[in-house]
Amino acid sequence: MPRIIDLQDESTCALGDCIAALEQQGFDPREEESLMHAAGWLRRLGNDRDFLAEMMLEELKGPSGGEEDGSSYGPQVIMLSPQCSTFYLRANFWPSRSEHCFRASGQSTFSYELPHDHNFSFLTLGYFGPGYASDYYEYDYEAVEGIVGEKAGLRFIERSCLSPGKLMLYRAHLDVHSQIPPESLSVSLNIMHSDGAQGWLDQYKFDVEKDEISGVLSPGGAEVFLRVAVGLGNREALDVAEHFARSHVSHRMRMTALEAQAGILDPEGRDALWRRAENSGSLLVAAEAKKRRRELARA
Repeated sequence: MPRIIDLQDESTCALGDCIAALEQQGFDPREEESLMHAAGWLRRLGNDRDFLAEMMLEELKGPSGGEEDGSSYGPQVIMLSPQCSTFYLRANFWPSRSEHCFRASGQSTFSYELPHDHNFSFLTLGYFGPGYASDYYEYDYEAVEGIVGEKAGLRFIERSCLSPGKLMLYRAHLDVHSQIPPESLSVSLNIMHSDGAQGWLDQYKFDVEKDEISGVLSPGGAEVFLRVAVGLGNREALDVAEHFARSHVSHRMRMTALEAQAGILDPEGRDALWRRAENSGSLLVAAEAKKRRRELARA
């Protein structure tokens, strides 16, 4: 389960001071000194019981009446800092089942009861309310290929709540959780680790009953761009897709490149494409290619 950080500090800090301190030193959760530096500032920010309410009130009193652009504000997230080179801060809202937004949107909008890992590490602090509960698991990311239906090797750890003041580190590609709505509206504060490599690393959802990977949650903008460019018939894009399909470091991007090519081929061409992909040397690509050929045969 996420690492609990027992850090006692009753002092407070302003949001601007927290951001400045993190900008000065950065945030790398893989390094203990950097991790504890960030955790200390998040603890002090969380001790300020007024900053978030004051921030939201200022937005409500402003010309836009709180209707900001979606990159900063949403039904569940308030961005508390710009995206910096190694981190960003945010506040997350966790509605209970009795909240109107939950009843109107359903639990999937808030990722409740969706077992998943993360392709980034982040610090989280229970700031307000009783906090959401989670069923926590761990697994070995390096031991899986990422094939849908593949055994995940999940190990159940415990069920516990992100109670007020609880400070934890969610570890990338290790901690898996399935969140359960809190008893009443709750808020968490997060310091998210930002790393250029994480876009090429998969984030999975799981079927815990079957102990299987049930899907991928981390498609990136590059994948969408490639699909659209190839679909529009751009010759250079097709050359890039062919190159990516053969040799890209991300096996998931290899699959995207193959799917982009398959989208402009007739059934015979698709079968030939997936036949070649079966011998690509990637277990993930080979398994998916066999699946696509079976689907073509049934069609």
